[in-house]
Amino acid sequence: MSNRHVAPSVASNGNSSHAANRSVPLSKRILFPTAPPSSFDLPPLLLNSSISPEFNAELYDFIALALRAFVQPWWTKITRYDKEFLPIITGILTHVLRTLEDRLIQANQRGDLAELLFRDVPVIITQHYRDFRLAQDKSTSSYAAGGAFSVSALFHSSQPHMAVKAGGEIDLEYVRFLVDHILKTCLPQEDWDPEAERLIVREIIVKIVVQDIVGKITQPWFIEKIILDQLMSIPSTKPKAAVPHSNSFSVHTLLVFVLTMIQSISGVCLALVHAYRQLIVTIREVNQHSNTIEARSAPTTEQSIPPAPPSLSQADDDPLMISRTSSNQSAPSLKPSLSSSSLDPPSGLSSPPLSDVHQNMDYPHDYGTYPLLMLAEIFSTNTRFAGNTISSTIRMATSQGVAGRWLDKFLPYLLTRTFSPSLIQNITRTAKRTLFPNGYPAPPPIDPTPEEQAETRRRLVGFLDGNAFAPLFLGPRPSDTISTALEPLENRECNVHLFMLLLDRIIAVLFPELLEGV
Repeated sequence: MSNRHVAPSVASNGNSSHAANRSVPLSKRILFPTAPPSSFDLPPLLLNSSISPEFNAELYDFIALALRAFVQPWWTKITRYDKEFLPIITGILTHVLRTLEDRLIQANQRGDLAELLFRDVPVIITQHYRDFRLAQDKSTSSYAAGGAFSVSALFHSSQPHMAVKAGGEIDLEYVRFLVDHILKTCLPQEDWDPEAERLIVREIIVKIVVQDIVGKITQPWFIEKIILDQLMSIPSTKPKAAVPHSNSFSVHTLLVFVLTMIQSISGVCLALVHAYRQLIVTIREVNQHSNTIEARSAPTTEQSIPPAPPSLSQADDDPLMISRTSSNQSAPSLKPSLSSSSLDPPSGLSSPPLSDVHQNMDYPHDYGTYPLLMLAEIFSTNTRFAGNTISSTIRMATSQGVAGRWLDKFLPYLLTRTFSPSLIQNITRTAKRTLFPNGYPAPPPIDPTPEEQAETRRRLVGFLDGNAFAPLFLGPRPSDTISTALEPLENRECNVHLFMLLLDRIIAVLFPELLEGV
């Protein structure tokens, strides 16, 4: 009788231990196999003490999923007993993430992130639209050699990039070089010396960047879907339908009308008081943030006075000509890519280097000008009188005088407030769900059918066309203007060029030593 009761108890113990193992998070089971699962807390992955445990767990889950997908399948074929290899790779990635975090904080304190987002990125996107539309015009002329050259080939000739081939393929050696430099900068010497571990980490990063990330975000349907999802997430402000009421006059109706008016007026007054108080607080915080940046950027030695910036009147024909810094301070591959473009200023016009700009905070950054120029180029407002008048008026109001100086202080402050750990946590969670939807890498992206792409475009155009101000900014036929604005993003080969230019600029901000001697 006793033997008949032993077997079920043993089986129950095995099932309970298996269930307990399954209840342990994946990051603890893979990245910390020797740690006790019950009383062990994940060590902080980043140096910032304000990082929440949820964000820390999200980062560890992303690393665990990537290692399980790209390393564990072939490593278990070599040996099934070595459990220390994945924790060693995790330690290497920890050094990389902490160094990137420190450099990101330093770039934000120097003001380089504001330069990147409010000047360099709009300039690159604007140039992308100009070169694409120029390639479209050339495709119907003798430049295309009787149709022998496609729009993507003509675009490639106007924006040559050493990492992008004519067919839109990315040179893996270029990405490996960038990753090698990042690893050499981030890792201590004892972690850099083992070549096998370093190459494995490098190939994992190259695989994720080139095949998983670039393979999706350069697809036209994926870009349109992202834009549509972001627009649909905006809360609707459609007015409520009016309730029919009788025209009969009564004291009750008059009393309801008076009380409603009093309530509306009091609500407006309270909103104005709240907005005024919030404005005072925002102005105080913006001034404190600007003073902090000036104190950190103050020169310790006597510096030469930078040359005066070119006036906007000198660049009326092409206002982007005043942004030579974006091309001069980009990655080495950007120099041949933009040397023949309209980003280069004419002779006699120059802009001080970024170091001088940061040391002289009185230099007008014109953070509000370049996004407006980008929007004007995207929607072709210069071809319509009303749109050109409105965009020019807004550009003059935001680039000169008190408004321009205020935006130069407010936009970096807004960037600091927006760039928070919660935002990075949401981005990490979205990337994890996109790259590893079921815990494993997603299959290669399948292009939607032409009918599905047309439906996504129709929904996007319909959403923007329903705006009451659409005819004023987008012309009498907003749907045609929106379709024209989406065309430069509907070519995968051209989108690869845009991605690589943006990637070069981001890496140049985080690792400015790559630009030495350029």
